[in-house]
Amino acid sequence: MFTGLVEAMGRIERTADEDAGKRLTITWPGLDGVLALGESVAINGCCLSVVAAGPDVFEVQAGPETLLRTNLGAKKPGDAVNLERAVRVGDRLGGHFVQGHVDATAVVRDRRREGEWEFFAFNIDPAWTVLMVPKGSIAVDGVSLTLVDVETDGFSIMLIPHTLAATTFGLLEPGARVNVETDVLAKHVQKLLGQSR
Repeated sequence: MFTGLVEAMGRIERTADEDAGKRLTITWPGLDGVLALGESVAINGCCLSVVAAGPDVFEVQAGPETLLRTNLGAKKPGDAVNLERAVRVGDRLGGHFVQGHVDATAVVRDRRREGEWEFFAFNIDPAWTVLMVPKGSIAVDGVSLTLVDVETDGFSIMLIPHTLAATTFGLLEPGARVNVETDVLAKHVQKLLGQSR
């Protein structure tokens, strides 16, 4: 479980094909200590287990389902990623409940400046917008955000300068693909009401 509050921007150092999956080596600048083997880390919002680690660096394996549903398979050495360790019992929950289970990817349709803020609009499969509401929560590339508007095939958000500087959002341009996790509470309500995607 995560909060969607990104701790650091890491960098993909290496990628290696492993059968139908990939192994990613990622640097974590300023990491305090060494990650434990088996520890969960959200990488662009995707929960993966640490399989090797050293000072400021760790490795994860991404299987076929992860590569299908996320943008991690397209990442190359030098690309930046958002990083967050799993929340501990007793930690502050400043974002919202994020499982690290990416539902789908969305594409940046528009980015524009509005004063000190930045407006982003995304296109996504309409099957996922039924789980979104204006002013509701969403995780985009692992960042807990508040939805501004929701359309049939898209949604929008507004970002403050800190979020732009501390996450990969500052690097995003129209056409970029991002990972999306809808609110877990909305998924459970949908299932309880008998509405299938």
